[in-house]
Amino acid sequence: MEDYTPYKDKWYTMPSGEVIELLHTDSQNGLTEEEAARRLEEYGLNELPHKKKENLFLRFLSYFNDVLIYVLLVAALITAFLGHYTDTIIIVLVAFINALIGFIQENKAERALDKIKNLLSLKTIVIRGGKKVEIDSTDLTLGDIVTLNPGDKVPADLRLVKTNNLKIEESMLTGESVPSDKFIETVGEDTPLGDQDNMAFSSTTVTSGTGTGVVTSIGSDTELGRINRLISETPSITTPLLQQTNKLGKVISIAIVAISVLVFLFGYFFRDYPTGELLLSVIGLAVAAIPEGLPAILSIILAIGVQNMAKRNAIIRNLPSVETLGAVSVICSDKTGTLTKNEMTVQTLITKDNEYQVTGSGYAPEGEIEQDGVPVDANENEVLANLINCFEYCNDATIGQDEAGNWKVNGDPTEGALITLYEKANLTDRDVKRIAEIPFDSSYKYMAVLARLCERKVIFIKGAPDRLIRLAQQEKNDDGLDEFDCGYWYNTINELAQRGQRLIGAAYKEVDPSQNTLEMNDLCEGIIFLGIAGIIDPPRPEATEAIRACKNAGINVKMITGDHIETAKAIGAQMGIGDGKHALEGRDL
Repeated sequence: MEDYTPYKDKWYTMPSGEVIELLHTDSQNGLTEEEAARRLEEYGLNELPHKKKENLFLRFLSYFNDVLIYVLLVAALITAFLGHYTDTIIIVLVAFINALIGFIQENKAERALDKIKNLLSLKTIVIRGGKKVEIDSTDLTLGDIVTLNPGDKVPADLRLVKTNNLKIEESMLTGESVPSDKFIETVGEDTPLGDQDNMAFSSTTVTSGTGTGVVTSIGSDTELGRINRLISETPSITTPLLQQTNKLGKVISIAIVAISVLVFLFGYFFRDYPTGELLLSVIGLAVAAIPEGLPAILSIILAIGVQNMAKRNAIIRNLPSVETLGAVSVICSDKTGTLTKNEMTVQTLITKDNEYQVTGSGYAPEGEIEQDGVPVDANENEVLANLINCFEYCNDATIGQDEAGNWKVNGDPTEGALITLYEKANLTDRDVKRIAEIPFDSSYKYMAVLARLCERKVIFIKGAPDRLIRLAQQEKNDDGLDEFDCGYWYNTINELAQRGQRLIGAAYKEVDPSQNTLEMNDLCEGIIFLGIAGIIDPPRPEATEAIRACKNAGINVKMITGDHIETAKAIGAQMGIGDGKHALEGRDL
């Protein structure tokens, strides 16, 4: 078996050709079926390890492993010995119910944790012996060449060897709400996971573009596997309540035994009571002293706490874990999808003469465009209408509702946010037909579309504002066309970036009605800048309220995210985390 451990965390620092060579594979033909079968036998299946199932009966019995439960069972034996069978049955039922509640709750939590295994892709396309074949993702092995297409779930950790406008959504690993652009160039050894742009990680999703990668890690060796291993190997700890209860149980047990012995000795030697009568009296005294109701009361209180947490969509694995919430002093939370909705939303629109605010959040087309709190009709402002129309025409995404009625985006989340903006604007329909396009590419960071509007033909451009600023010679304002004010727009970009917003610019160019093709040379002159959209991943209102409640309870909330530091500071300030000025990066830690 060849050991690739020395290279495990180094693949992104090596040229793709060197990775191919080290893994003894071929980027064009992949592995042969024979070699793939040999490696599959050697390295195992591409799946997360299954924890050895514990015997259910033994697991159930483990819930009786508690000092006070021992005391209860001793009390049951003594009451049975004394003939108090009703008390015996009640005490045994209390102990049984306590164990049953814990057993059922932990099983529910175990099933929820097992769902992480379903994040692995079921099928994948690989190159074997020079041919593309579809196989089960569990049959992938080191050195396999995998092809990636929009909508695919990455089946294993890959070192990319070829990309074409490839974007991968990695929020589950990095917290980054925007899909990551992928390249094949090497990066430095100190590069954090979220910036390893030449890697594709297991269970992340391809949002656009295509790519090819070589498998460098499978199963438990992937980043997802590492997370699963950390979860499964988390050491068990004893909560403060259990520590106190165990201590109390030991003290009570020792005290009861000691007092019972002393009472028996006193009655036997100093009062000359009959031995049988004295023994029954001492046993009765011991039973009376045992707090058999304490475990039951604790279990009932904790079970109520578990149910209350379940109603708030929080899974509690063990009953005593509820009590630890009362001892929390710091909460560390992910940002994307936890504190925020993980739904990109246009919040700001800026033209040369005006700034607009957009209400509503997420992909639901509910909200309106406002200026200083007053609703604005986009149909009555030519520059605003052209800006929004440009975002609509120069767009490949769609939005729609799923079976549950939730609004979802099909395509790039940023483009989905722009479609939602268009729906909110309620612009008058226009006869528009796309004729040609220049697709987005990370090397020039914009997308251009040649469209026919009634009798005119217009090139619409959407992309990174700094790139469009370099192309533009004029700008559109409320009075018509004017010379491009580069300084104004750079200041605007800096101001919006400090608010933590992702920026998209829009521009256009009128062309001859006879033109039917679109090339890069068509963008060299005559470009008119329209404006900028500021997009955010909006905070969850309930999360903001929860943070406020935590502060009132003396709990300090920290936000941990793979997002850009300026975005993190802005979102933190908006939600009441930090001061909006300071943040600690991973490399600082």
